[in-house]
Order: sequence, then structure tokens, then C-alpha cells
Amino acid sequence: MAKTRISISLERDQAERIRQHAERVGMDVSAYLVHAATRQMAESDAIEEQFAEVDTLIARAERAADGLPSEPAQEPVAELTEQERREVEEALGLAHGRDRHGRHPGRAA
Repeated sequence: MAKTRISISLERDQAERIRQHAERVGMDVSAYLVHAATRQMAESDAIEEQFAEVDTLIARAERAADGLPSEPAQEPVAELTEQERREVEEALGLAHGRDRHGRHPGRAA
């Protein structure tokens, strides 16, 4: 496979740090940079894939919101029932990483 040359510009201290890191792992600078870029691309692809469904839901919600009136409703909004208030608080807690008892699972006590 034919290789393509890509030229980059960076500060002298950055170049030296990259050279030192590449040397420590036994790679030349080109191989080191290709390896680093390939890892970054794989990580970005995995993140995009993991969040693709969420991104689709957000886009759909944004399109739906575009059709909503920009002015607030003139009618007074009914207060939440106690059950609705608890459900909202529980949902917000879950979104913030808390369980139903207000604890943060997975965090050290």
C-alpha cells in the first residue's frame, strides 16, 4: 500500500515531548503519531456509536420543539400533584446519578 505524507506544525517543546514518548515505547515519531491518532479515532467512533440513539432522540425532540409556540401559555399551569412531584424528583435524581434513596451508586462512601 502506498503511503501518504502529512505535514504538521507544532511547537518545539511539543515535538520534543512526542519524540521522547515515542522513543520510550520503541517507536519512531511517525509510527507513534499514527498509533495515537488511530486510538483517538477508534475512541471517537465508539463514543459516536454508543450515543447515536441518544443523538437521534435529541434531534427528534429539537425538531418537535421547533413547532411549539415561543410564547408561554397564557393559562395558569396546574400545580403538580404530590405523586407527580415525587416522580419528577426521582427522575431528576436518576439523571444526576442518585438511586431512589438519594445515594450515588458506584461512588465511595
